[in-house]
Amino acid sequence: MAAPSSRGSTWDGIRGAFGPDVDVINRALERIFQLVSVDLNRVAIGGFSDGASYALGLGLANGNLFSDVVAFSPGFIPLAPKAGKPRVFVSHGDGDSVLPIDRTSRRLVPSLVRDGYEVTYREFAGPHTVPGPVVQEAVAWLGWQPW
Repeated sequence: MAAPSSRGSTWDGIRGAFGPDVDVINRALERIFQLVSVDLNRVAIGGFSDGASYALGLGLANGNLFSDVVAFSPGFIPLAPKAGKPRVFVSHGDGDSVLPIDRTSRRLVPSLVRDGYEVTYREFAGPHTVPGPVVQEAVAWLGWQPW
């Protein structure tokens, strides 16, 4: 697992175009692929809030690399040409005041399904957060085995 951070206050794709943050992610992936044996059929991207939106945009644009996308409380999907069909896991709190669910996930998820993506969607009672049980479900959904 790699957890890079954005170069600025949020991910560049949120501001309208992918840029230096993609370069950081690409360099991290290249280094990981050099250091360890990676099953290229099981590479996931994920994030929370703006990071979830970024993960959706980058993951759907690179669906031939990313087999899975995990988006905890996304706001939107940055525009980019799409490739491949990764599986998608989305969760969102019904009391989210930062990215209200009615304007975000409740619109994004049906759109993804209409576009032919396999989507697992979990709404939960709560605010702009990621509860432990939702994290556990996402990890199980990815098929990761506990060590």
